[in-house]
This record gives sequence, C-alpha cells and structure tokens, in this order.
Amino acid sequence: MTTTAVQTPAPARATPSNARLSFGRLVRSEAIKLLTLRSTWWSLGVTAVLAIGISLLMAWASQEFSGDFNPVGAIVAPMQFTMLVAGILGAMAITGEYSTGMIRSTLTAEPRRGAVLVAKGVVVALLLAATTVVTTIVSVIASAPIFGDRAIDWSDAETSVIPLALGVLAMATFALLGLGWGFIIRNGAGAIAATVGILFVLPIVLSMFSFAGESWAWIVDLAQYLPSSAAQTVTSPGSEEFAKGLVTLLAWPAVTLLGGWAVLRSTDA
Repeated sequence: MTTTAVQTPAPARATPSNARLSFGRLVRSEAIKLLTLRSTWWSLGVTAVLAIGISLLMAWASQEFSGDFNPVGAIVAPMQFTMLVAGILGAMAITGEYSTGMIRSTLTAEPRRGAVLVAKGVVVALLLAATTVVTTIVSVIASAPIFGDRAIDWSDAETSVIPLALGVLAMATFALLGLGWGFIIRNGAGAIAATVGILFVLPIVLSMFSFAGESWAWIVDLAQYLPSSAAQTVTSPGSEEFAKGLVTLLAWPAVTLLGGWAVLRSTDA
C-alpha cells in the first residue's frame, strides 16, 4: 500500500498592516487616471483653441485702437472663457469616479482620504497650469508679428511676466474650484452647475443690479469677491486692488476643497 504525499501550498506573503501607498505613487496613479480619459484631452484641446484663437483675434482688433494698449491684455483675455473649461474639467476629475464606482477602489488602495484629495488637487492644478503655460507661449509667439512695435515689453516684469504668470495661477485655481465642488456634490451635473454658476452666471446676475439705485450698490460690489473678477484684478498690471484680488482668488478653491474634504471624511463613497 502506497501513501500519497499531499503538498501543502506555501503561505501567502503577509502584507504589513501599516503598509501605505506613497504619496508619489498616489499622484502618479491619479495622473494616469486623469490622462487616460478622452474627456480630459477634449477639454484641454478646447482650452488651447479658445486661448490661442481669441488672443490672435484680439491682437488683430487692437490694430484699430489708437490709444495705449497693453498686449498682455490680449493674452490673458481668453481666460474669461477658458476658466469654464478648467472648472468643468476639475469637477469631472472626481465626479466621474463617483458615477462609475471607481472611488471605492481608490479609497481601498489609499484609505487616507485627505491624501486622495490632495493628490487629485496636485494633478489637476499642474495639468491646467502646464496647459496654460503652453497656450500662453504659443499665443505670445503667434501674436508678436501682429503687434509689431507694440509687442510685449519684457524688460518690465510687472507688465509682462508677472501678469502672465498670475494667469497661469488663475487657471489652476479655477480647476481646483471645480474639483472642490465635485467632492462636495459628488454628481457631475450638480458640480458643473455650481462651478459654472459661480464663474459665469453669478457675475452676470450681480452686474444687473448696476441699473438700480445706490441702495443696491452693495450687491454690485459683491462681484469684486468672485473668482472671475479676482482673476481680472491680479492679471491687470498696476491694479490697486491686487492684494484683495489675490486673496479672493486663492480663498475660493481653498474653501471648496476644505468642504470637499469634510464631506469625503464624513460620508461613505
């Protein structure tokens, strides 16, 4: 009688209970998720077309203007339209995960919810900043022959480099604003509506009260504390309200992201 040997499978390698995904790998995974979405590239493409196209149109239109004209204004002017695309992209960066259920996998891989929010914020902000840098450089180079002798004076940083750099910062904050609303509302349509409402609709509504009397002037003044108005302020060379505009521009995404962090910590995915 023979005895059959039973092979016992080797025990699986135990995973340390304190093993955590490094923040660098977390950022990399968030970048992969965002950059592999077709909607991301469509959004970036629309942003580039609007930014470059409107800048060139304004450069051509400025040839008929006989007064003083700062060519930097033509480069940053498209931001009034591209900010909407940036905000929508930021909102979709997280609401898409909620709609597909991928957010549960994300939080399983990285239970530290605050780290997930920060990593997404870093990726979204850097992506919009890099895109704006590229479109700004292309717009500057393409519009230089149109401006001719009125081209940007790079010797004066306060009227050239600084406003353009602040335009890059503004686009990143618009994307973070949308990301914050995405974490708060967790629904694509709702987050986009909130973002577009603050960036585009609310300024129009407040400006309608300019036709009213002095008793309604305080409503018109509230428009100065909206993200779009703050972006115009910080990108306008020599603005007397620069400090207030910069604080306002940074405060909006900071508050919404804090709200998103609170919702993420207190609710299930």
